[in-house]
Amino acid sequence: MEIREYNDDDLIQMIAVWNEVVDEGVAFPQEELLGEQTGRQFFSAQSYCGVAVDENNNVTGLYILHPNNVGRCGHICNASYAVASSQRGRHIGEMLVRDCIQKAKDIGFRILQFNAVVETNIHARYLYERIGFTQLGVIPEGFRMKDGHYENICPYYIKL
Repeated sequence: MEIREYNDDDLIQMIAVWNEVVDEGVAFPQEELLGEQTGRQFFSAQSYCGVAVDENNNVTGLYILHPNNVGRCGHICNASYAVASSQRGRHIGEMLVRDCIQKAKDIGFRILQFNAVVETNIHARYLYERIGFTQLGVIPEGFRMKDGHYENICPYYIKL
């Protein structure tokens, strides 16, 4: 497995992986699926996009990295991670998070913050805590699941 910067040849596969997570409705706040044009615009607007690719150059996961705010808070970044459901359990998420941390440092960010980790997303939360992220608290019912019920969210951060 290799983690590298995405290129145009990756876009269709990236959009498919991203849309799979959006459609599951249990992790990303987005509700609209990306098309080829909106996907190209979305991914090109990020500070950085990394992709995990297998030996056949198939995209198995990805991350987006961008500022979390502007101006005096512009040194804080935010990221989202997506792993194809067929590839989960292979530690691709961990590789993506670790690569993202290094890339954020390289870009000049000082803090990586996750605004809305769903409390029931225990695999992601365990990973973040094992890597060294700190949970900031709990926002009650901060995330509307696809089935309409609400779950708590847990913001996290790590100093880079």
